[in-house]
Amino acid sequence: MNRDPHLNELGEFLKARRAEVSPSEVGLRGGQRRRVSGLRREEVALLASISTEYYTRIEQGRLQASAPLLNEIAQSLRLNDDQRTYLFDLAAKERVRPPTSGDRQQVDTQLQRMLDDLTASPAFVIGRRTDILGWNQLAAALWADFGRYPEQERVFVRLLFTEPWMRELYADWEEVTRLAIAQLRMESARYPGDQRLTALVEELSARDTQFREWWTAHDVAMRGKGVKKLRHPVVGELTLDWNTLTCGTDPDQHIIVWNAEPGSPSHDGLRLLTSWAADQKRTASGTVA
Repeated sequence: MNRDPHLNELGEFLKARRAEVSPSEVGLRGGQRRRVSGLRREEVALLASISTEYYTRIEQGRLQASAPLLNEIAQSLRLNDDQRTYLFDLAAKERVRPPTSGDRQQVDTQLQRMLDDLTASPAFVIGRRTDILGWNQLAAALWADFGRYPEQERVFVRLLFTEPWMRELYADWEEVTRLAIAQLRMESARYPGDQRLTALVEELSARDTQFREWWTAHDVAMRGKGVKKLRHPVVGELTLDWNTLTCGTDPDQHIIVWNAEPGSPSHDGLRLLTSWAADQKRTASGTVA
């Protein structure tokens, strides 16, 4: 019998999540000998008020669970909001049309103009596979001129693994990278047939054992906001806030805008970086002339 790959992924996700929940967290006795970490299948079934056999079929990808039952399982496993969204995306009967290999996201002229007008804040647009679709001058100064990379390599999660300067830039590289992978897996639930996303995962899994380990952890996260520490080669250490805006014409395009607390050393560092970037641009223009 051919099983739905989406249901197989749902089962792997449930398995990973129950391994993180201890019996004491859900009011069960742990017992003396446990061959698995976290909860057993029968314990999840007990909490969800279903038979062990029924739950096992769900986890093995052999059964499509109803929405009410998924809700019970989500509560039993103490899933957070992002994990719950991912679970229901995986289990959705009505799939979003998967992109084909020819589908290509682009930043429109108005959005690029908005990016260019953000002269004091680095900003870039990220697509469904963490493709970097657009950026402003300050983003190029903070990270790199992404235009120097071939389009198929202009992928944020890929650059985190393939470019040494990315490892140097992020003081918390592992945290940043694991979050990017979790966000990529979140997208994969919505587009199970995306050939380019599948190829990206296969490439990075073969290239890097850390990617393979973190991808198989089945962690998920939506893009939101946060704080990152960077070590820039020109302006030194920066602590920047980042926030996510969604493009109105394409909800799969997210605008990531970075800024610093006014009056802070990082705010001064961004201003210095702005001046440096302008000088670099003038020098380049003079050289071309």
